[in-house]
Amino acid sequence: MLERVATGLVLRLLTAAFLALAVVAGGMAPVAAQERVERKSLLQLLFGGGPGARKAPPPDPAARTSRPKAQRKTRPAAQPAEEAVAKIENARKVLVIGDFLASGLAEGLTAGFAKSPGVVIVDKTNGSSGLVRQDYYNWTANAPAILAEVQPDVIVVQIGSNDSQQMTVNGEREQVRSAKWLAEYERRTDELIAALSTARRPIVWVGLPSFNFASMSADMVALNGLFRMHVEQAGGEFIDIWDGFVDEEGKFVFTGSDINGQQARLRGSDGVNMTQAGRRKMAFYAEKSIRRILGDAADTDIATLGADNLPELSMPPAPVEAANPVRTLPVSMTDPELDGGTTLLGGPVRPVNATPTPRDLLVEKGIAPPAPEGRADNFRWPPAAPTR
Repeated sequence: MLERVATGLVLRLLTAAFLALAVVAGGMAPVAAQERVERKSLLQLLFGGGPGARKAPPPDPAARTSRPKAQRKTRPAAQPAEEAVAKIENARKVLVIGDFLASGLAEGLTAGFAKSPGVVIVDKTNGSSGLVRQDYYNWTANAPAILAEVQPDVIVVQIGSNDSQQMTVNGEREQVRSAKWLAEYERRTDELIAALSTARRPIVWVGLPSFNFASMSADMVALNGLFRMHVEQAGGEFIDIWDGFVDEEGKFVFTGSDINGQQARLRGSDGVNMTQAGRRKMAFYAEKSIRRILGDAADTDIATLGADNLPELSMPPAPVEAANPVRTLPVSMTDPELDGGTTLLGGPVRPVNATPTPRDLLVEKGIAPPAPEGRADNFRWPPAAPTR
Protein backbone atom coordinates (compact mmCIF):
# COMPACT_ATOMS: atom_id res chain seq x y z
CA MET A 1 0.00 0.00 0.00
CA LEU A 2 2.74 2.39 0.90
CA GLU A 3 4.57 1.54 -2.33
CA ARG A 4 1.55 2.47 -4.39
CA VAL A 5 1.15 5.76 -2.59
CA ALA A 6 4.87 6.55 -3.07
CA THR A 7 4.78 5.60 -6.73
CA GLY A 8 1.71 7.79 -7.33
CA LEU A 9 3.36 10.69 -5.55
CA VAL A 10 6.48 10.37 -7.66
CA LEU A 11 4.40 10.26 -10.82
CA ARG A 12 2.52 13.39 -9.77
CA LEU A 13 5.79 15.21 -9.01
CA LEU A 14 7.25 14.26 -12.39
CA THR A 15 4.06 15.34 -14.16
CA ALA A 16 4.09 18.65 -12.31
CA ALA A 17 7.72 19.17 -13.16
CA PHE A 18 7.08 18.42 -16.85
CA LEU A 19 4.16 20.82 -16.96
CA ALA A 20 6.28 23.53 -15.31
CA LEU A 21 9.01 23.12 -17.92
CA ALA A 22 6.43 23.30 -20.70
CA VAL A 23 5.00 26.55 -19.29
CA VAL A 24 8.45 28.09 -19.00
CA ALA A 25 9.35 27.05 -22.56
CA GLY A 26 6.06 28.37 -23.87
CA GLY A 27 6.59 31.71 -22.13
CA MET A 28 10.12 32.21 -23.55
CA ALA A 29 9.22 31.53 -27.19
CA PRO A 30 7.40 34.86 -27.78
CA VAL A 31 10.25 36.78 -26.14
CA ALA A 32 12.86 35.21 -28.44
CA ALA A 33 10.67 35.96 -31.45
CA GLN A 34 10.55 39.71 -30.63
CA GLU A 35 12.92 42.25 -32.20
CA ARG A 36 16.22 42.60 -30.40
CA VAL A 37 16.41 45.86 -28.44
CA GLU A 38 19.81 47.52 -28.25
CA ARG A 39 20.87 49.82 -25.50
CA LYS A 40 21.47 53.49 -26.33
CA SER A 41 24.98 54.89 -26.22
CA LEU A 42 26.00 57.93 -24.18
CA LEU A 43 25.94 60.22 -27.26
CA GLN A 44 22.49 58.96 -28.17
CA LEU A 45 21.27 59.65 -24.66
CA LEU A 46 22.66 63.20 -24.81
CA PHE A 47 21.69 64.19 -28.36
CA GLY A 48 18.86 61.81 -29.14
CA GLY A 49 18.46 59.37 -31.98
CA GLY A 50 19.47 55.76 -32.01
CA PRO A 51 17.20 52.80 -31.27
CA GLY A 52 13.67 53.77 -30.51
CA ALA A 53 14.04 57.21 -32.06
CA ARG A 54 10.90 58.47 -33.61
CA LYS A 55 11.09 58.56 -37.39
CA ALA A 56 9.54 61.43 -39.32
CA PRO A 57 6.67 60.42 -41.55
CA PRO A 58 7.29 60.48 -45.31
CA PRO A 59 6.34 63.75 -47.05
CA ASP A 60 2.87 64.03 -48.36
CA PRO A 61 2.84 64.56 -52.16
CA ALA A 62 -0.35 66.54 -51.85
CA ALA A 63 1.26 68.94 -49.37
CA ARG A 64 4.13 69.60 -51.82
CA THR A 65 1.81 70.77 -54.55
CA SER A 66 -0.40 72.73 -52.18
CA ARG A 67 2.46 74.95 -50.94
CA PRO A 68 1.75 78.63 -51.61
CA LYS A 69 3.50 80.06 -54.65
CA ALA A 70 5.10 82.78 -52.58
CA GLN A 71 7.15 80.16 -50.72
CA ARG A 72 8.51 78.46 -53.84
CA LYS A 73 12.11 79.22 -54.82
CA THR A 74 12.28 80.35 -58.43
CA ARG A 75 15.46 80.52 -60.51
CA PRO A 76 16.22 84.11 -61.61
CA ALA A 77 15.61 84.68 -65.28
CA ALA A 78 18.64 85.42 -67.47
CA GLN A 79 19.04 89.13 -68.19
CA PRO A 80 18.77 90.00 -71.87
CA ALA A 81 21.96 91.20 -73.53
CA GLU A 82 22.26 94.94 -74.02
CA GLU A 83 21.32 95.94 -77.51
CA ALA A 84 23.46 98.45 -79.37
CA VAL A 85 21.76 101.73 -80.08
CA ALA A 86 20.72 102.60 -83.60
CA LYS A 87 23.36 104.54 -85.49
CA ILE A 88 22.76 107.93 -87.04
CA GLU A 89 22.65 107.99 -90.82
CA ASN A 90 25.73 110.22 -91.10
CA ALA A 91 27.59 108.63 -88.18
CA ARG A 92 31.36 108.89 -88.11
CA LYS A 93 33.10 105.86 -89.59
CA VAL A 94 36.16 104.41 -87.87
CA LEU A 95 38.02 102.11 -90.26
CA VAL A 96 40.12 99.33 -88.70
CA ILE A 97 42.71 97.52 -90.83
CA GLY A 98 45.47 95.06 -89.97
CA ASP A 99 45.96 91.44 -88.92
CA PHE A 100 44.26 89.12 -86.42
CA LEU A 101 45.06 91.41 -83.49
CA ALA A 102 43.40 94.27 -85.37
CA SER A 103 40.32 92.08 -85.76
CA GLY A 104 40.13 91.78 -81.96
CA LEU A 105 40.76 95.51 -81.72
CA ALA A 106 37.77 96.16 -83.98
CA GLU A 107 35.63 93.89 -81.80
CA GLY A 108 36.69 95.79 -78.69
CA LEU A 109 36.02 99.16 -80.33
CA THR A 110 32.58 97.99 -81.42
CA ALA A 111 31.77 97.18 -77.79
CA GLY A 112 33.27 100.47 -76.62
CA PHE A 113 31.15 102.57 -79.01
CA ALA A 114 28.02 100.40 -78.83
CA LYS A 115 26.14 103.18 -76.99
CA SER A 116 27.43 105.97 -79.25
CA PRO A 117 24.90 106.51 -82.07
CA GLY A 118 27.32 108.82 -83.87
CA VAL A 119 30.18 106.30 -84.30
CA VAL A 120 30.34 103.20 -86.52
CA ILE A 121 33.26 100.74 -86.47
CA VAL A 122 34.09 99.25 -89.89
CA ASP A 123 36.23 96.09 -89.73
CA LYS A 124 38.33 95.52 -92.86
CA THR A 125 41.04 93.38 -91.26
CA ASN A 126 42.75 90.30 -92.67
CA GLY A 127 43.87 87.87 -89.98
CA SER A 128 46.88 86.36 -91.77
CA SER A 129 48.14 89.55 -93.37
CA GLY A 130 51.18 91.71 -92.66
CA LEU A 131 53.88 93.73 -94.36
CA VAL A 132 56.24 90.81 -94.98
CA ARG A 133 54.08 88.49 -97.11
CA GLN A 134 52.81 90.98 -99.68
CA ASP A 135 52.39 88.06 -102.05
CA TYR A 136 49.55 86.87 -99.81
CA TYR A 137 47.91 90.25 -99.16
CA ASN A 138 49.27 93.65 -100.14
CA TRP A 139 47.85 96.36 -97.89
CA THR A 140 49.45 99.17 -99.87
CA ALA A 141 47.80 97.96 -103.08
CA ASN A 142 44.40 97.32 -101.48
CA ALA A 143 44.24 100.48 -99.35
CA PRO A 144 42.88 102.82 -102.08
CA ALA A 145 39.90 100.55 -102.81
CA ILE A 146 39.11 100.18 -99.09
CA LEU A 147 39.27 103.94 -98.53
CA ALA A 148 37.03 104.58 -101.52
CA GLU A 149 34.47 102.04 -100.29
CA VAL A 150 34.33 103.03 -96.61
CA GLN A 151 35.04 106.78 -96.80
CA PRO A 152 36.36 106.72 -93.22
CA ASP A 153 36.63 109.62 -90.82
CA VAL A 154 39.35 107.97 -88.68
CA ILE A 155 41.76 105.22 -89.74
CA VAL A 156 42.98 102.73 -87.11
CA VAL A 157 45.90 100.42 -87.96
CA GLN A 158 47.39 97.50 -86.05
CA ILE A 159 49.75 95.26 -87.96
CA GLY A 160 52.99 93.32 -87.55
CA SER A 161 52.11 90.34 -85.35
CA ASN A 162 52.57 88.00 -88.35
CA ASP A 163 55.81 89.64 -89.50
CA SER A 164 58.28 87.83 -87.26
CA GLN A 165 59.56 85.84 -90.23
CA GLN A 166 61.99 86.00 -93.13
CA MET A 167 61.35 88.42 -95.95
CA THR A 168 62.32 88.23 -99.60
CA VAL A 169 64.32 91.28 -100.60
CA ASN A 170 65.61 91.56 -104.18
CA GLY A 171 65.12 87.83 -104.67
CA GLU A 172 66.99 86.84 -101.50
CA ARG A 173 65.55 85.73 -98.18
CA GLU A 174 66.61 87.99 -95.32
CA GLN A 175 66.51 87.09 -91.62
CA VAL A 176 64.24 88.98 -89.26
CA ARG A 177 65.64 92.37 -88.22
CA SER A 178 68.75 92.09 -90.36
CA ALA A 179 69.93 95.33 -91.93
CA LYS A 180 68.28 94.65 -95.28
CA TRP A 181 65.14 93.28 -93.62
CA LEU A 182 64.68 96.44 -91.53
CA ALA A 183 65.38 98.73 -94.47
CA GLU A 184 62.74 96.99 -96.61
CA TYR A 185 60.24 96.88 -93.75
CA GLU A 186 60.64 100.62 -93.17
CA ARG A 187 60.07 101.23 -96.87
CA ARG A 188 56.86 99.18 -96.86
CA THR A 189 55.66 100.94 -93.70
CA ASP A 190 56.15 104.33 -95.35
CA GLU A 191 54.30 103.09 -98.45
CA LEU A 192 51.29 102.02 -96.38
CA ILE A 193 51.24 105.29 -94.44
CA ALA A 194 51.44 107.24 -97.70
CA ALA A 195 48.56 105.22 -99.19
CA LEU A 196 46.39 105.84 -96.12
CA SER A 197 47.32 109.53 -95.99
CA THR A 198 45.62 110.11 -99.33
CA ALA A 199 42.30 110.03 -97.48
CA ARG A 200 43.40 113.09 -95.47
CA ARG A 201 42.00 111.61 -92.30
CA PRO A 202 43.61 111.11 -88.88
CA ILE A 203 45.61 107.90 -88.56
CA VAL A 204 45.73 106.11 -85.18
CA TRP A 205 48.37 103.37 -85.23
CA VAL A 206 48.04 100.91 -82.34
CA GLY A 207 51.27 99.23 -81.22
CA LEU A 208 51.87 95.53 -80.67
CA PRO A 209 51.75 93.74 -77.28
CA SER A 210 54.22 91.27 -75.85
CA PHE A 211 53.96 87.56 -76.61
CA ASN A 212 54.82 84.42 -74.67
CA PHE A 213 57.94 83.93 -76.78
CA ALA A 214 61.11 85.90 -76.00
CA SER A 215 62.31 86.15 -79.60
CA MET A 216 58.89 87.20 -80.87
CA SER A 217 58.53 89.84 -78.14
CA ALA A 218 61.95 91.21 -79.07
CA ASP A 219 60.76 91.54 -82.66
CA MET A 220 57.62 93.38 -81.52
CA VAL A 221 59.71 95.87 -79.54
CA ALA A 222 61.73 96.65 -82.64
CA LEU A 223 58.61 97.02 -84.79
CA ASN A 224 56.94 99.30 -82.25
CA GLY A 225 59.92 101.63 -82.31
CA LEU A 226 59.89 101.64 -86.09
CA PHE A 227 56.15 102.27 -86.28
CA ARG A 228 56.25 105.09 -83.75
CA MET A 229 58.97 106.97 -85.58
CA HIS A 230 57.47 106.68 -89.07
CA VAL A 231 53.84 107.27 -88.05
CA GLU A 232 54.61 110.35 -85.99
CA GLN A 233 56.81 111.76 -88.74
CA ALA A 234 53.81 111.46 -91.07
CA GLY A 235 51.50 113.27 -88.65
CA GLY A 236 49.73 110.19 -87.26
CA GLU A 237 49.34 109.11 -83.66
CA PHE A 238 51.01 106.03 -82.19
CA ILE A 239 49.26 104.25 -79.30
CA ASP A 240 51.59 102.23 -77.07
CA ILE A 241 49.77 99.32 -75.35
CA TRP A 242 52.85 97.37 -74.23
CA ASP A 243 52.61 98.14 -70.50
CA GLY A 244 49.03 96.89 -70.36
CA PHE A 245 50.05 93.29 -71.09
CA VAL A 246 53.24 92.85 -69.04
CA ASP A 247 54.00 92.74 -65.33
CA GLU A 248 56.05 95.20 -63.29
CA GLU A 249 59.25 93.64 -64.59
CA GLY A 250 58.14 93.93 -68.21
CA LYS A 251 57.50 90.20 -68.61
CA PHE A 252 54.60 88.62 -70.48
CA VAL A 253 51.51 87.81 -68.39
CA PHE A 254 48.40 85.79 -69.12
CA THR A 255 46.30 87.52 -66.45
CA GLY A 256 46.17 91.21 -65.62
CA SER A 257 43.88 94.13 -64.92
CA ASP A 258 40.95 94.63 -67.25
CA ILE A 259 39.45 98.03 -68.12
CA ASN A 260 37.66 98.04 -64.74
CA GLY A 261 40.79 97.28 -62.74
CA GLN A 262 39.72 93.70 -61.98
CA GLN A 263 41.99 90.71 -62.51
CA ALA A 264 41.01 88.86 -65.68
CA ARG A 265 42.46 86.48 -68.23
CA LEU A 266 43.82 88.67 -71.03
CA ARG A 267 45.65 86.21 -73.29
CA GLY A 268 44.78 82.85 -74.79
CA SER A 269 46.51 79.61 -73.84
CA ASP A 270 48.81 79.95 -76.88
CA GLY A 271 50.30 83.15 -75.49
CA VAL A 272 49.49 85.01 -78.71
CA ASN A 273 45.76 85.60 -79.10
CA MET A 274 43.63 87.86 -76.91
CA THR A 275 40.64 86.90 -74.80
CA GLN A 276 37.50 89.01 -74.81
CA ALA A 277 38.82 90.99 -71.85
CA GLY A 278 42.16 91.42 -73.61
CA ARG A 279 40.52 92.65 -76.80
CA ARG A 280 38.44 95.13 -74.86
CA LYS A 281 41.50 96.40 -72.99
CA MET A 282 43.49 96.71 -76.19
CA ALA A 283 40.68 98.80 -77.70
CA PHE A 284 40.43 100.92 -74.57
CA TYR A 285 43.83 102.48 -75.31
CA ALA A 286 42.77 103.51 -78.81
CA GLU A 287 39.27 104.52 -77.72
CA LYS A 288 40.53 107.50 -75.74
CA SER A 289 42.30 108.99 -78.75
CA ILE A 290 39.37 108.26 -81.07
CA ARG A 291 36.93 109.99 -78.71
CA ARG A 292 39.22 113.00 -78.52
CA ILE A 293 39.39 113.18 -82.33
CA LEU A 294 35.65 112.72 -82.90
CA GLY A 295 34.56 115.10 -80.15
CA ASP A 296 30.77 115.40 -79.77
CA ALA A 297 30.13 112.67 -82.32
CA ALA A 298 31.26 110.07 -79.74
CA ASP A 299 28.76 111.19 -77.09
CA THR A 300 26.08 108.71 -76.05
CA ASP A 301 23.24 111.24 -75.94
CA ILE A 302 23.75 112.79 -79.35
CA ALA A 303 20.71 112.68 -81.62
CA THR A 304 21.88 114.32 -84.83
CA LEU A 305 25.17 115.28 -86.44
CA GLY A 306 25.22 118.66 -88.15
CA ALA A 307 27.55 121.49 -88.99
CA ASP A 308 27.69 122.64 -85.36
CA ASN A 309 28.80 119.30 -83.90
CA LEU A 310 30.38 117.66 -86.96
CA PRO A 311 33.68 119.47 -87.51
CA GLU A 312 35.74 118.59 -90.53
CA LEU A 313 38.46 116.03 -89.84
CA SER A 314 41.74 116.12 -91.69
CA MET A 315 45.18 114.61 -91.50
CA PRO A 316 47.42 116.94 -89.47
CA PRO A 317 50.58 118.19 -91.16
CA ALA A 318 53.62 116.04 -90.75
CA PRO A 319 55.73 117.23 -87.82
CA VAL A 320 58.85 116.72 -89.92
CA GLU A 321 57.87 119.76 -91.99
CA ALA A 322 57.43 121.86 -88.86
CA ALA A 323 60.57 120.42 -87.29
CA ASN A 324 62.78 121.67 -90.11
CA PRO A 325 61.89 125.36 -90.40
CA VAL A 326 64.01 127.83 -92.28
CA ARG A 327 65.34 130.23 -89.65
CA THR A 328 68.45 132.03 -88.59
CA LEU A 329 70.85 130.86 -85.93
CA PRO A 330 70.54 132.40 -82.44
CA VAL A 331 72.39 135.68 -82.08
CA SER A 332 74.11 136.73 -78.85
CA MET A 333 73.18 140.14 -77.47
CA THR A 334 76.76 140.93 -76.48
CA ASP A 335 78.93 139.26 -79.10
CA PRO A 336 77.13 137.80 -82.14
CA GLU A 337 80.23 135.94 -83.25
CA LEU A 338 80.17 133.70 -80.17
CA ASP A 339 76.88 132.10 -81.29
CA GLY A 340 78.06 131.43 -84.82
CA GLY A 341 75.73 133.90 -86.51
CA THR A 342 75.61 137.62 -87.13
CA THR A 343 72.52 137.95 -89.35
CA LEU A 344 69.28 139.11 -87.77
CA LEU A 345 65.78 138.19 -88.92
CA GLY A 346 65.02 139.43 -92.41
CA GLY A 347 68.50 138.81 -93.75
CA PRO A 348 69.83 135.83 -95.67
CA VAL A 349 68.82 132.58 -94.00
CA ARG A 350 69.93 129.02 -94.24
CA PRO A 351 67.94 125.84 -93.48
CA VAL A 352 68.35 124.18 -90.09
CA ASN A 353 67.90 120.41 -89.83
CA ALA A 354 65.95 119.69 -86.63
CA THR A 355 65.33 115.99 -87.23
CA PRO A 356 65.53 114.12 -83.89
CA THR A 357 68.94 112.59 -83.31
CA PRO A 358 69.43 109.11 -81.81
CA ARG A 359 70.11 110.84 -78.48
CA ASP A 360 66.83 112.78 -78.69
CA LEU A 361 64.91 109.61 -79.46
CA LEU A 362 66.48 107.82 -76.48
CA VAL A 363 65.98 110.66 -73.97
CA GLU A 364 62.57 111.92 -75.07
CA LYS A 365 60.84 108.75 -76.30
CA GLY A 366 62.91 105.89 -74.90
CA ILE A 367 63.75 104.50 -78.34
CA ALA A 368 67.23 103.02 -78.26
CA PRO A 369 69.33 103.14 -81.42
CA PRO A 370 70.02 99.81 -83.14
CA ALA A 371 72.98 97.95 -81.67
CA PRO A 372 76.08 97.85 -83.85
CA GLU A 373 77.18 94.61 -85.42
CA GLY A 374 79.03 92.28 -83.06
CA ARG A 375 77.88 93.84 -79.78
CA ALA A 376 76.35 91.61 -77.08
CA ASP A 377 72.88 93.18 -77.34
CA ASN A 378 72.75 92.77 -81.12
CA PHE A 379 70.23 89.95 -81.58
CA ARG A 380 70.32 89.84 -85.36
CA TRP A 381 70.49 86.37 -86.80
CA PRO A 382 72.63 85.08 -88.33
CA PRO A 383 75.34 87.06 -86.54
CA ALA A 384 77.74 89.07 -88.62
CA ALA A 385 81.10 87.51 -89.39
CA PRO A 386 83.83 88.77 -87.05
CA THR A 387 86.06 91.44 -88.52
CA ARG A 388 89.79 90.84 -88.66
